[in-house]
Amino acid sequence: MKWLRQHKWTLIISVLLFLGITNCQNLDQSKHSLSYSSYQIPSDKIDTPIRILQLTDLHNSEFGEDNQELIDRIASQSPDLILLTGDLLNSGEPVTEIATNLISSLCEIAPVYLSLGNHEIEYRDNFGTDITQLYQDAGAIVLEHQYRDITVKGQSLRIGGIYGYCLPDKYLETEEADLSECMFLWDFENTDRYKILLSHLPIAWLKNDALEEWNMDCVFSGHLHGGQVILPGIGGVYAPDMGWFPGRLKGVFDSKDGKRHLVLSAGLGNTEVIPRFNNIPEIVCVDLVPEGGW
Repeated sequence: MKWLRQHKWTLIISVLLFLGITNCQNLDQSKHSLSYSSYQIPSDKIDTPIRILQLTDLHNSEFGEDNQELIDRIASQSPDLILLTGDLLNSGEPVTEIATNLISSLCEIAPVYLSLGNHEIEYRDNFGTDITQLYQDAGAIVLEHQYRDITVKGQSLRIGGIYGYCLPDKYLETEEADLSECMFLWDFENTDRYKILLSHLPIAWLKNDALEEWNMDCVFSGHLHGGQVILPGIGGVYAPDMGWFPGRLKGVFDSKDGKRHLVLSAGLGNTEVIPRFNNIPEIVCVDLVPEGGW
């Protein structure tokens, strides 16, 4: 005890220095490192595996010069499709080159399908720029309340994109749902093809039974940044539109019958006042596989 009393300030300073160094390392990793999250999603509509890479919420971040580290990581996975689910840029910065250069490079790896996020919508309003055209010129297929029927490795897919909350049509009675969104989704779900929807905002899919009500095979989403700050044993601290300690912030979430899936990515960048902490930027890899495995 005498030794502790004599050296308590040395111990306190040492602990604080250790925590400070650890936190700095964590902040750096949460800004500059990259992680993979890999999932297999089975379906009786799939006969041959299809690999999908999802990126979301880049927010003008760069991983290596000209995002070369990110591009190399994507290429190493040999994806059949690359899905970008919005917020590639920041709405308040007149900068588009980081996003468009990345899109151009990704298009050399695999077909790129893209849906808009709130930052693209706000950017268009703030600067009067046709961001959809910029993304298309870079090579992406931009799906803004649109869909494409495609064939990948002999598999029939329908890929669509929407920016909106996608509340189920039962919410039309209370005027909470948007009729134009419902009309698009009614049309989109009317097919026997495997349906992939790019939907930046995940809230209705998580909280308002959208995954139960809409007949989608797989929805890809982002927006929540994984909770921005992740506390050990507690999880994400805050998410846009969901408030404090919202719980489900990343991963794959299934409908009650296990037939429909939400793939929610923590994304790559951030625009919050508080930086990402204990929250390494994420590349999502999804393998669509036949029911019963491959």
